[in-house]
Amino acid sequence: MALSNTQYNALLRRYEAKQLENQHIVMERIKSVYQELPRLLEIDNTISSLSVAQAKKLIDGDNNALPELRRQLHQLIREKKQLLTSHGYPEHYFDPPYGCPDCKDTGYIGGQKCHCFQQAAIDLIYTQSNIRQILNTENFQNFSYDYYSREQTNPATGLSSLDTAKHAVRECLDFVKTFDTEFKNLFFYGDTGIGKTYLSNCVAKELLDSGHSAIYFTASSLFHIFEKNVFDRERDAGRDYQNIFQCDLLIIDDLGTELSNTFTVSQLFLCLNERILRRKSTIISTNLTLRQLADTYSERTFSRISSNYTMIKLFGDDIRIQKKLKRQPCKDS
Repeated sequence: MALSNTQYNALLRRYEAKQLENQHIVMERIKSVYQELPRLLEIDNTISSLSVAQAKKLIDGDNNALPELRRQLHQLIREKKQLLTSHGYPEHYFDPPYGCPDCKDTGYIGGQKCHCFQQAAIDLIYTQSNIRQILNTENFQNFSYDYYSREQTNPATGLSSLDTAKHAVRECLDFVKTFDTEFKNLFFYGDTGIGKTYLSNCVAKELLDSGHSAIYFTASSLFHIFEKNVFDRERDAGRDYQNIFQCDLLIIDDLGTELSNTFTVSQLFLCLNERILRRKSTIISTNLTLRQLADTYSERTFSRISSNYTMIKLFGDDIRIQKKLKRQPCKDS
């Protein structure tokens, strides 16, 4: 993700603060456990003194020093782990509690930005904290089929609202499972309040948790960034614009709720086409019918979507209204 120098330095300070916090946690753990288990302190002191002594032997040309050191260290480390676990501690209790084990909270792996740094940049640039909070509740673990009917059927497919929802979830799970090996896009459409945004969030949650970068936009906020890039020519606007094409997953929610004009039509085609060329996945949700989609955004855009996206139509009763009705207390007749 493209950052200004100020933003980049702010992120580095976060990582430095996390590393200091990790060090403090480890030191407090060591201090506490040493008091409870003095033998651990003896073991660690022995490991240190052995390492120094054997290093001197190596310098003096003793070729047996290294194998002997390895044997002794192996015994001491095994005793240390057994002592910890026998007293209820994890064997790696003295390891730092990394937020990201891949980069060990440095933000970099082999000189390259870690996936956690890339997502942190997205969160900083686009203030995605709100979507993060939403994903704590809107995820596959909390997804419920209770709001989809067995009786309502789609004449075109013969599937019930419930079976359609189950099919949609399977498609989403397959999208997540094959994300790194197959290029796919998802297009959710149907009436309002039937789970399109919820399913988008479920996918986003899984991919974020597996270290991928994701950006969520309502259609209106996405086109606002396009406007800034074209008309304002601000430096930050250009960075934001490029990030839209570089992230692993772009979510465009509520397509069709923005003020549509020739500019939005052309920018949507450019955005979708560029991400297809880069093989970067996109999820779109809309209340528009397929006919309305083609009429609003041109047959050319519709062709790109229909030929490169898995089209998933959901239908049923508005879930938000169903939940509201369930929360209402029963009145005495």
